[in-house]
Amino acid sequence: MSRIIYTLTDEAPMLATYSFLPIVQAYARTAGVEVETRDISLAARIISQFPERLTDEQRQGDALAELGALAKTPEANIIKLPNISASMPQLKAAVAELRSQGYDLPDYPDSPATDDERDVKARYDRVKGSAVNPVLREGNSDRRAPLSVKNYARKHPHRMGAWTAESRTNVATMGVDDFRSNEKTVVIPADDTLRIEHVGADGSTTVLRESIPVLAGEVVDGTVLHVAALHEFLAAQIARAEAEGVLFSVHLKATMMKISDPILFGHVIRAFFPRVFEQYGDDLRAAGLDPANGLNGILQGLAALPNGDEIKAAFDQGIADGPDLAMVDSDKGVTNLHVPSDVIVDASMPAMIRTSGHMWGPDGDEHDTLAVIPDSSYAGIYQAVLDDCRANGAFDPATMGSVPNVGLMAQAAEEYGSHDKTFEIPADGTVRVLNQAGDVLIEHEVATGDIWRACQTKDVPIRDWVKLAVTRARASSTPAVFWLDESRAHDATLIELVRGYLAEHDTDGLQIEILSPVDAMAFSLERIRRGEDTISVTGNVLRDYLTDLFPIMELGTSAKMLSVVPLINGGGLFETGAGGSAPKHVTQLVKADYLRWDSLGEFLALAVSFEHLATATGNASAQVLADTLDAATGRFLDENRSPGRAIGTIDNRGSHFYLAQYWADELAGQTVDTELAAAFGPLAASLHADEEAIVAELIAPQGSPVDIGGYYHPDAAKTEAVMRPSATLNAALATL
Repeated sequence: MSRIIYTLTDEAPMLATYSFLPIVQAYARTAGVEVETRDISLAARIISQFPERLTDEQRQGDALAELGALAKTPEANIIKLPNISASMPQLKAAVAELRSQGYDLPDYPDSPATDDERDVKARYDRVKGSAVNPVLREGNSDRRAPLSVKNYARKHPHRMGAWTAESRTNVATMGVDDFRSNEKTVVIPADDTLRIEHVGADGSTTVLRESIPVLAGEVVDGTVLHVAALHEFLAAQIARAEAEGVLFSVHLKATMMKISDPILFGHVIRAFFPRVFEQYGDDLRAAGLDPANGLNGILQGLAALPNGDEIKAAFDQGIADGPDLAMVDSDKGVTNLHVPSDVIVDASMPAMIRTSGHMWGPDGDEHDTLAVIPDSSYAGIYQAVLDDCRANGAFDPATMGSVPNVGLMAQAAEEYGSHDKTFEIPADGTVRVLNQAGDVLIEHEVATGDIWRACQTKDVPIRDWVKLAVTRARASSTPAVFWLDESRAHDATLIELVRGYLAEHDTDGLQIEILSPVDAMAFSLERIRRGEDTISVTGNVLRDYLTDLFPIMELGTSAKMLSVVPLINGGGLFETGAGGSAPKHVTQLVKADYLRWDSLGEFLALAVSFEHLATATGNASAQVLADTLDAATGRFLDENRSPGRAIGTIDNRGSHFYLAQYWADELAGQTVDTELAAAFGPLAASLHADEEAIVAELIAPQGSPVDIGGYYHPDAAKTEAVMRPSATLNAALATL
């Protein structure tokens, strides 16, 4: 029997899986396809790290490692749902929940002092941040809006806020003394092993990373952001926001860039409350209240301090004295500085652009905003969009073109601070990268507290990335633009490689450009306004940024993107869109038994997964599943069966029922596979005959609180009962 692996993840996608997966498994099994699951949720990843502390019933194997090995084989066919890229507060909250459920897990040691504590910290660090994606993504990314989704968005355009030339919303970025400006790059000539060391001003040498294997042709970068310059920059932007009468906001990526960006977030808080940290910094430090975890973590911890009320009053005064802060939740007083994972740049900036360049202020109204993005590597792309909207008005989803993406991410292609080569520098001195022969390849002068990082990108993924770009450009007859800046060290090296590898392909008749990110954005926006499509070919960070930015403008959400990862060794990884507001959906379910999560991304990924399986294994019935699911999804969109916006309408579970009904109709009506048609004829008939009863059973529980037994590690039996409330639908599926 052919096999697909369906991942169990977190939050709203996990809840939706309890409802949708039984449908998938029943339909697939009828066509000889087994859909298995692997749990790669944050809770499961934590549990897998401490088997010696747990009972036999509690232990879970390392499913992520298993899937990482599978992704390197031609047999891989993995459907990957959005997972938590855990910030430190999320990691600690998940550990606390598991401990409350009887799991004997250790506390996270913020400042490990023993070998045991260092071991515990290392285990936890393996699961926080973007721990999943680098393991599974053994191929480069192909993300695009399916035609059915794009057509629906044009017929039913979502609301875009109006823009005026008077908008004072802008992006502020360092431009000097940051990661981009200090970057140095080398191409490794032969297989080697690198070492990173810090040489102190006193001549002492500390090895930061002892052994980093590298391959011939690998691109290695090193760079540093100087915190003294950062604080000057932040102080200037706080004053600027006050002077211009706009909201102050910061936009980082403290989940994927799990080392560098939480540190930056902490510096923003220090800069916004300079008097508080000057007067009470020692008290906060002694209590372990780290601003890198956000203002909320500090405020919650003040109750345990004897002078906690005094410090709380100082923070309140700091907010009153500074510019108005952008708010995550005005009603609850949650500011832009409260939680690092609340202001992830690739989601928060598009939301601002979509809302007339506004964020919410403390008064509960929308206001122009100064968006602070400290590192200048890609901040300019957002300023380009703001300037375009100021000049030309809001984009029109009914007419605008599309910007699919080919992203360089295979084999942990690094371009950010989520890996083990990022360091907060302990003392003045020099950081050096040396090869095995002792030659210094990269060197930076550093000061105490600076953030230094190195990144690696292997040659095979770069070659595959260029190949995929050419393939997509030819398949769609669409111009492709490499977003690379010759004035940046990393990009200048890639430009040379790209030009060489393009020469190995037939590019006759294709329009392939290499432009800086700002110029590429301007080029793409001009085409978008004419209704024309442009393929963006980017590195890993821009892949994340653009595949939120453009879909949110075009479709209203990035969750409706088709995300295919053609694995280098022949398998396939099929991703289902972004997590986005998943936490809010979970809260709504627990309070009112209503789940607004839209599983369209799962429908799209499943169809191409079946298609890949049919090609790889020769299972013709799998191709029929793919074709009929695609047709059913088109009907699903045309008949607007996505979850409603209010209790009393169908939610996620109701949308799954209608997808199942339409899919059964298509399978029963097709003539390619008569056995499948015969198998699904009775089911299609019963789903129509019992439609009223099923919908009533799905809606009836709405409005009342439910218990799923946990946020990060819900109880399986309780969650299944909540997510499968229709006995009639369950019985119908069982007939297959």
